[in-house]
Amino acid sequence: MTGYRILAVIMVLGAITVLGAGGVFLWGKSQFEAEGPLSQETITIIPSGAGVKAIARQLSSDGIVTDALVFELGVRLTDKSGSLKAGEYVFAAKSSAKEVLAVIRSGKTRLRRFTIAEGLTSRQIVDQIAVTDGLKGSIYFSVPPEGSLLPETYYFSYGEDRQDVIARMARGMSDLVNTLWSGRAAGLPLKSPEEALILASIVEKETGVAGERARVAAVFINRLRLAMRLQSDPTVAYGITLGQAPLDRALTRGDLKAETPYNTYTTAGLPPGPIASPGRAALEAVLNPAQSGDLYFVADGTGGHAFSKTLEEHNRNVRKWRKIRDAAAQ
Repeated sequence: MTGYRILAVIMVLGAITVLGAGGVFLWGKSQFEAEGPLSQETITIIPSGAGVKAIARQLSSDGIVTDALVFELGVRLTDKSGSLKAGEYVFAAKSSAKEVLAVIRSGKTRLRRFTIAEGLTSRQIVDQIAVTDGLKGSIYFSVPPEGSLLPETYYFSYGEDRQDVIARMARGMSDLVNTLWSGRAAGLPLKSPEEALILASIVEKETGVAGERARVAAVFINRLRLAMRLQSDPTVAYGITLGQAPLDRALTRGDLKAETPYNTYTTAGLPPGPIASPGRAALEAVLNPAQSGDLYFVADGTGGHAFSKTLEEHNRNVRKWRKIRDAAAQ
């Protein structure tokens, strides 16, 4: 075979190799961009520290991509293998391998949420967070101070540390109290944001009726101005349990006479600390209470309260409430 013919054969074989490689590349690209196997939106967790090969196999096993090798090669050929981020991701139905890769590279993980109700103690909040799925880490070694955690709905990503969530809740309460304190009504008998927080916690436990909070707050503000004892049942209950658990019985006459720092029947002024975590509405009510001369309130049998300015009127309301209560018990 002449040199010319040898050269021609080499050129032909080279062309075939190039065309073959090009064909493989085009096929791989089409598979990488083709519609994926998911029939519906799917959630998957990419674990921390997983490599490209492990992630590709997981996605294939979960039915998110058709071919693990195609996904892996797609990652490596785009030269961004180090940019895959751990976390919990949501993949749309029929997502291509290319679209799946874009989601994981974005780091836009799925947001979970939980809600802390107003009026819970720090112990109760810690108990709730401890069993919230998707968070990690222990928080039982240190229960935050009473009233320091803001009740609201919180969003988090899978794997977030519980202690970080607690810190976020504490910052939220501190920021809110200080902000509302700066816009408080003039002449309140409260010396500091901490005192406002204490009174707001009492208002929070006294009523769950939104329209009453400012009026309940006014009763306690008026009593503080007149140096009257607050006489709040929830503070007595807190003095018994110290926030470790709800009091599972009705208060007794003996409870109302018990000498504890939180018994506002026997101790003048505010208790030494909050008795729960108040929400924004209770804080706003305390710092901008209703304009009222009321000094008393008692349950009215409808879920709300009857308010009065004099002891005589209050005693009438108490008698009405007792009749309603006794009739309901029969």
